[in-house]
This record gives sequence, structure tokens and C-alpha cells, in this order.
Amino acid sequence: MTAPRQVLVVKLSSLGDVVHAMPAVQDLRDAFPGVQVDWVVERGFAPLVQRCEGVRRVIPCELRNWRKSPLSRETRHAWRAFREDLHAQAYDAVIDLQGLTKSALVAHMARLLPGGRRYAMANRTEGSSYEAPTRWVADVAIPLEPQSHAVQRGRALCAQAFGYALPGPPRYGLAHSAGPREDTVALIHGSSREDKCWPAAHWIALGERLLAQGHGIGLPHGSDAERERSQRLAKALGPRAEVWPRLSLDALTDRMARSAGAIGVDSGLSHIAVALDLPHVQIYNFDTAWRTGPLEAARQRSVYAAPTPGVDAVWDAWQAVTMSG
Repeated sequence: MTAPRQVLVVKLSSLGDVVHAMPAVQDLRDAFPGVQVDWVVERGFAPLVQRCEGVRRVIPCELRNWRKSPLSRETRHAWRAFREDLHAQAYDAVIDLQGLTKSALVAHMARLLPGGRRYAMANRTEGSSYEAPTRWVADVAIPLEPQSHAVQRGRALCAQAFGYALPGPPRYGLAHSAGPREDTVALIHGSSREDKCWPAAHWIALGERLLAQGHGIGLPHGSDAERERSQRLAKALGPRAEVWPRLSLDALTDRMARSAGAIGVDSGLSHIAVALDLPHVQIYNFDTAWRTGPLEAARQRSVYAAPTPGVDAVWDAWQAVTMSG
């Protein structure tokens, strides 16, 4: 096909899924120098997408909120403003990397240039959500391997849509503000799912080992419950364990980028740690690391066990990723 000049990416949420889509943008830039990429995303994640190299314009939406009161005056006004923003540019290609009804709706609303096409996934991949309207809306539905890592799924969709070979390991292009490095390891203990969490006693035992190694401990949080857990862990670990303030996604990305590394459960913040190329260990209570865990085994590793990994296994993985750097 003719090299696309204007591409719209539709990847609305959630935090980890948005991070996983960033390497597809870098692949597009490698394949088509000068391509202009816009991205539709939920407003809460827009600050992160604005940091993705190669994204010219971020088009925020609030579909999650609008669904709660679809007929309210505020929703109708916000919907009109979003539609005008979306229609400000026409595209050679609109590519739905989400695969859901809501992303199909956005892709359908977007304007195409003459000869432009809409692309989407033709099938579900194992462990991922998928809804048929994404295929119905597409001009071209791309079949994908049924077992595919979340990062590679988006990359493969774009590569097949636009006819280029994947260039190698993923690059995220997640920019961050420069600042002094901190010898602090971020312990990412919070998740939207309680069954993904790690026992507090494990975090304390791990933290004590890190402190004995000379590191400080950083404890981020994104909710009141996570803040309370951070405070309990800090109390158990002592004065070199710092409960970070509640930070915006922008500020939290910058703070993590300055740290010596991160150890965390399967959560959006852990995926940001991967995108920042930090030494990182990701903890899994379920056998899903093949689908969402780190791909670069030298500096970043996943550890899985049921019902949960032990402290020794996580510590050994941390030693391995830090020694490799």
C-alpha cells in the first residue's frame, strides 16, 4: 500500500493496555519516516500518551463517564466537543488496537481521506477482550495469532496492515523529565484486582533485603486503600521507606524514571516501569506473564507461582536484573 501520512490510533484504556500500544507507534515511525500519528484515549491516560514519541495530537474522550449519564446536558455537550475534535483531521488509516465495541464506535466516527481505510483485529487472542463490532466496522480485518503477547499483538496488527516487517525488540518511546537519580526501589504493591496483590509480609521481607543492600524504598499509591497499605509498609520498614505523595500520572512517571528500579505486581505502574526500561521484576499470581509480562529478560523479568511467588524467587529475579545492568 501507499505509505500512510496521517494515522489515527484508537486505544482508549486501560493504563497497562495503553502502555502496551506504544511500541506500535514506534514501529510505524521506523517504517514510514514523517508519518503523523494521532491517538484517541481516555482523558485520564492522555498525559501519558502525550509523552509517547511520535504522537502529534492526543484526542481525549471520557466514554467511561459518559456511559453513566448518557442523556445529561454535560454529556451531550462533551460528546459534541469530542466529535468536533475527532473530525478536525481526516486520516489515511484508522487502526483500532482495542478490539471493543466502544473503540469500534470511535473508529467508525473518524473521518477518512479519499482511499483511506479502517483496520482492526479479525479475531480474539487468548486472554484478551474482544467484541465483534470491531470487525464489522473495519474495512480490513487482520487475523492474528491466537496466543499473542499484548505488546506484540498491536505491533503485528500494524505491521500486517501496512506491510512492513517488525523491526526487532519493542521500543516504547515514553519520554520523561530528566532529574537526579535516586537509589530508591519503587515497590508497586497496588492493583485494581485484589487477587493480583502480594502479601504484606512478603513486601516487608523483600523491603528489608533491599534496605540491607543500601537502597531506599519508594511506596507509590493511587487510592486511599493503597495509601494506607503504603503507610503500614513504611511503618514496618522504617525511615528509609518513603510513602510517595499522591502524584499525577505525569509526575509519577518522572519519579519512577529517577529510581533505581521497581518491583511490582501486574499493574499499570509496573508496565510503565517496563516502558521506562527500569530494572524491574513483575510478580504474577496467575499464569499470564506470557501475555502481559516483560519481554526483555535481561533487565526485566516476571515471576509466577500459585498461589503467589515466594520472597526468595522475587529476590533472585531482582538480583539477576540488577547484575545484568
